[in-house]
Amino acid sequence: MSAPSPLLASMTGFARHRGEGHGIAWVWEVKSVNGRGLDIRFRLPNGLDAIEPALRDAAQKLIRRGNISATLSVRRDEAGARPTLDAAALEAALALIEQVRGRIPDAPAPSAESVLALPGVLRAPTAEEEDEAVEEARRSAIATSFRAAIQALAEARREEGARIGAVLAAKLDEIEALVITAEADAATQPAALRDKLTTSLRGLLDQVPQLPEERLAQEVALLAARADVREEIDRLHAHLAQARALLAEGALVGRRLDFLTQEFNREANTLCSKAAAPSLTATGLALKAAIEQFREQVQNLE
Repeated sequence: MSAPSPLLASMTGFARHRGEGHGIAWVWEVKSVNGRGLDIRFRLPNGLDAIEPALRDAAQKLIRRGNISATLSVRRDEAGARPTLDAAALEAALALIEQVRGRIPDAPAPSAESVLALPGVLRAPTAEEEDEAVEEARRSAIATSFRAAIQALAEARREEGARIGAVLAAKLDEIEALVITAEADAATQPAALRDKLTTSLRGLLDQVPQLPEERLAQEVALLAARADVREEIDRLHAHLAQARALLAEGALVGRRLDFLTQEFNREANTLCSKAAAPSLTATGLALKAAIEQFREQVQNLE
């Protein structure tokens, strides 16, 4: 049986990576689907567009084909952020306290803790108020997390590729068995052609009591030459050997296998068109079905 290569990679996969630090928490979600080339699209929060080129470079080093979608969700850790004093809110709170004490002279003065606990007096800093060093540390951590996510995606694609490789190897064995059967069926072509020709001539030449055996043999030989499928069978064997070599090679063989599948189909179609024996026709149709199943799996490979 054919042995699939562990280097095969599917174009479909999904990975998620979480991280936190520097006052924020984030989640990367990266997924890929089939594509003709490599297309990477990012969905980043405002203010992080500057790191996209570096992220793209990291992805291109690990993935060569497929449509990649990378989404980053960021949540600020308000509880962990160092609060800042809003001077305007504090002045407004103190003015309100003085108004209350003016109307209620015996009211006790509030403690500093009570004043600071009033809404708006202390607040978490905005992104604009945080220094560049913190922002740079966040960008670096997010980029490192993305590299871990894209590595996990590449691994998921390889695992799926190994499963596809096993299916392809089994399908090649099935195709080979059908090609061998077609070789045996082709041996019955001359007899089938003779019967077909005799039946046709009897229908057209009812007045002729018997067609000379020599003339019939000549016509059968001519048709047999036109219906000879040995060349198609030889090419199918050659395509099988090439397909197995590509599976053994593993990496980045999806396009080449897809092209080879077209060649498989061409030979199978010609074989069916030349078939005169019912058994060869049936084998040819089964061969075309197996090749189509092979093609469907090949189109998932990187």
